[in-house]
Amino acid sequence: MSLPGGTPRAPRIPPFRLAAREHPTDPEPRPRANVDVIPLAQATQTPTRTHRFDGGDVSFIAICGILVFFMVPGVAFLYSGLSRRKSALSLVWAVAASNAVVIFQWWFWGYSLAFSPTATNGYIGNLRSFALRKVLADPSPGSPLIPELLYSFYQMEFACVTVAILMGALAERGRVFPAMVFTFIWMTVVYCPIACWAWSVNGWGFKWGVLDYAGGGPVEIASGISGLAYSWALGRRSERELRNFRPHNVSLVGLGTFVLWFGWLGFNGGSAFGANLRAVMAIWNSMLAAAMSGIVWCLLDFRIERKWSMVGFCSGTIAGLVAATPASGYVPQWAAFVMGIVVGAVSNYSTKLKYLLRIDDALDLCAEHAIGGMLGLLFNALFADSAIIALDGVNTAANGGWLNHHWKQLYIQLAYIAACTAYSFVVTALIAKAIDAVPTLHLRATPEEEGMGMDDAEIGEFASDYIEVRRDYMDWTPPYRAGKADPDDGESDAAPPAAAGVRHAVPDVDVGVVHAQGDGVPLVDLTARAHSNGNGNGNGVGLGALSPISEKAETKGAS
Repeated sequence: MSLPGGTPRAPRIPPFRLAAREHPTDPEPRPRANVDVIPLAQATQTPTRTHRFDGGDVSFIAICGILVFFMVPGVAFLYSGLSRRKSALSLVWAVAASNAVVIFQWWFWGYSLAFSPTATNGYIGNLRSFALRKVLADPSPGSPLIPELLYSFYQMEFACVTVAILMGALAERGRVFPAMVFTFIWMTVVYCPIACWAWSVNGWGFKWGVLDYAGGGPVEIASGISGLAYSWALGRRSERELRNFRPHNVSLVGLGTFVLWFGWLGFNGGSAFGANLRAVMAIWNSMLAAAMSGIVWCLLDFRIERKWSMVGFCSGTIAGLVAATPASGYVPQWAAFVMGIVVGAVSNYSTKLKYLLRIDDALDLCAEHAIGGMLGLLFNALFADSAIIALDGVNTAANGGWLNHHWKQLYIQLAYIAACTAYSFVVTALIAKAIDAVPTLHLRATPEEEGMGMDDAEIGEFASDYIEVRRDYMDWTPPYRAGKADPDDGESDAAPPAAAGVRHAVPDVDVGVVHAQGDGVPLVDLTARAHSNGNGNGNGVGLGALSPISEKAETKGAS
């Protein structure tokens, strides 16, 4: 383009472009018109100076952080669908409230404890960045391509998702307020140290050469193993609750899984910390691992049940995404394909660990998140490729794994896995037991509250209130007649059938005779002859393993 007089016009630089960036393949920097090129090495650490970053990188990571935030409601929907109806909303509340607690903790001192640049102990940071002081436009600890303020936001969303996953340990018996106290303490003494080990420039794992792309240790192992420890501290549900358990809403399970899959692309893609080819490779690897793991898990379930389980497909998909979290930015695509197959099978069989350990890990946090994260870290030891790592144009001298004849990477990864696993379980168990010993902060609900359901006991609202039809059950059910009684005399020698499942505020036990209401209409004791089908769905009556339930209903007739 040129001016009317023929003088060439310099290209217009959009106002959001903060600086020119060196192309990773160019031997010399390529200056753009009207823009000064300032090498990042010359950047000072004064917060008053504005550093130069590429607008595309900044925009990409900001969007990826928003996608990671979208994973939080995905976890809530997933957990709600997997639980019984009477406790479905309490898990949504726990995920939402813990998200708020983590946001405060991360701003208050969490980011500083994980990523403070002046702490050199290798274990945990200091309070140099307390309340995000001095966190603004300096190059981030994770990459020189983005500012530290953006990096702190992106890492905060990682912490939010980690705690959201951990909240699955509360399923059907955990009280929500003590869990919020636990969340703040756990973030401070478990998550922040492990994040420091792996990602802080002064962390012992980072210095040793641990390969953990997007959080196999801080996110997956920490949430899965800590969930196992929290479940151990809570104790097992009653045998009545454990028998014939089924998810109450598989549609929500599917919705939550695909919301998670969508957000996970920002989780893994954004961990390249720039709009570059490594981010695209991480997205591709995440897709491959999730797809193959979902297929393998579903096939293994079909082998036994001869049914194409939607819950099985969703479980396998999540396990594949978990394995891709530490590995997607390190391994080639063929390795991600193999990894998806392996993790789908191993995580599927790992669901039996909770029976061996006799720990009621209700939502299989250990099998899917901890085991999946461990496998992803081990795949880094074997198949990490320095050529893949260098695709971001920053980490051009990184060591790979056995593909690059870097043999010691295996024991580095194994030691890191062992440290994360042991630390997460022991410290989480200690925190949980300590909180449980505080008066009014006991972690578990009473047996009566568990029978009633955590929604009614703690939330006072319900995820699905179509149970109202049960309260007017006799309005839509014709009179039940059985035996040899005269069908015209209105009598019967058998009780009417009871709808299966649970009722709000009425546990699955005999409630005895229901007394007359104020209007003088008597209510009769309706002891069910049928057994509940045990799925908590209220979708029919059938023979099952649970004992009979009682149903209260208003007798129809003239007042």
